[in-house]
Amino acid sequence: MHDGPARLGRYKEMKTPNTLPSDGSLSLGLDEPMPYNVPLSLAEFSVKKTIENATESNETGIGVVQGSKYPELRVKCALELERLGNEVLMVAHCDDLQKRPLELLKIVVELRESIKPNTALYFPFVKIPFIPLLAYIGVDFFGSASNDIYADLGMLTTSHKIYDLDKYEIYQLNQEELRDYNYNTMDFVLREVRENIKQGTLRNLVEERCCSSPETMTALRVLDRDYYEFLDKYTPLY
Repeated sequence: MHDGPARLGRYKEMKTPNTLPSDGSLSLGLDEPMPYNVPLSLAEFSVKKTIENATESNETGIGVVQGSKYPELRVKCALELERLGNEVLMVAHCDDLQKRPLELLKIVVELRESIKPNTALYFPFVKIPFIPLLAYIGVDFFGSASNDIYADLGMLTTSHKIYDLDKYEIYQLNQEELRDYNYNTMDFVLREVRENIKQGTLRNLVEERCCSSPETMTALRVLDRDYYEFLDKYTPLY
């Protein structure tokens, strides 16, 4: 079921968008890590080695899409990993991309348009306010480890903002309580996204959430301006 490019799907017994299953059914492929902002030659080396590692391995599951800041290399890497049997593609440099809305959109939209519909996209690190927007453009899985990271930093996540509890004394929580709170927040936001896809109201939720930060608002405005054909392809006419 679609609401715009967002997809309400099913992976085994779970509905998507969601966090990845923790049952060990998917293994992470060996890649060749490379920083985001590097010369083209280094990014090409990273993609080449990542594909070679995936080819030599007998395991499939999660392929890591390298390519740094170059969308054409990202697509090349994704298509090769998909051809080798990986059913989930993890987008590398998630933190960098969430700070660069224009590059985030270009890379994710081109990936979603190039790979098969049944291949899932996975963001291993995500800021909670980005989830509705990322789901809207076709991301299926999100990493839950960010909840632990923010808890370790003493930061509380909400659906629209991330609070440093040393500065904003909203709650007095120990680290375990803060971790549970963050996990519950992510679970709620993903449930909210799935229900809005089902009701055909995800766009409304995305606009509401994108008001919470300059990065998400910039991304939404660029999405409407530069990728309207991508949105129109999946948006029903009333």
